[in-house]
Amino acid sequence: MSLALEFSSVSKSFTKNGAQIDALNNISFSVSEREVFGFVGPNGAGKSTTIKVMLDVISDYKGNISIYGNDAHDASSRRGIAYVPESPSIYEQFTPLEILKMALRMYGIRRTDENKHCMYWLEQFSIAQNANRKIRLLSKGNVQRVALAHAMVVEPRLLVLDEPLSGLDPVGRKDVVNILQDYKQSGGAIFFTSHVLHDVERIADRFGFINHGKLVTTRSPRELVTEHSDRFIVRFHATQQPDNVARTLREGEYEQDISQSEMPAWLDRLNQQGGHIINIQPATSLESVFFQILGEQGMKTI
Repeated sequence: MSLALEFSSVSKSFTKNGAQIDALNNISFSVSEREVFGFVGPNGAGKSTTIKVMLDVISDYKGNISIYGNDAHDASSRRGIAYVPESPSIYEQFTPLEILKMALRMYGIRRTDENKHCMYWLEQFSIAQNANRKIRLLSKGNVQRVALAHAMVVEPRLLVLDEPLSGLDPVGRKDVVNILQDYKQSGGAIFFTSHVLHDVERIADRFGFINHGKLVTTRSPRELVTEHSDRFIVRFHATQQPDNVARTLREGEYEQDISQSEMPAWLDRLNQQGGHIINIQPATSLESVFFQILGEQGMKTI
């Protein structure tokens, strides 16, 4: 599987009030095809700078960035990228259908079924009923849907999304998650930032945690939670209900919250009683781990 995006020892500094600020400090990571990579961190951690150097909005950085093997300084490397900012700025005098048609022309895409193709993506984001309404008449959530449809209509190889679920209601969030998962399965790659750590757990295959310009870790959500969790939720079968069981799921099936130190003795008792494990999950969330790391390293919270 080839790499869609690769950062190699990338650094970027600014000078503010005579002091040097390291917005990015020697960060390295990669995103493969068919992978969703989340980028999380407190405000001012370096997330926006990372996107800006990736898209060559900021070009005077140290290190190397490649997009599908091409140097990010080369404008041709961005032909297969679609970007949606956190607060999309869309021409309010146009309609969603006109916005999507403009996207095709900006990317030099000519289709005989242009109208049908644009309407398909408006339908995917549940905005087709507003296809011919002016953008200024739409809600914030619907403007976000238009921005996402605008990105998808050009069928990009790499999606770069800044807080992609911002402003969406629960139904909209679910719809967008499903669309992004389908996009990944079709071969696309996604790089996205988010403050909503539940979204990272739900969408990302891996994520990078950045703070003060330094990449603290690059892991899968499950790996990080497991490493920092000392309690687990164990689902198991037993022929009779154990004493002090936390939850009875159905007859013969139970859940128990167990600490790491208690686990060996508890498993021995379960085996002796003829029970068996169905699965074991960390009892903590990515969000709790996030704040645990912030506390351990003396970092500022969001």
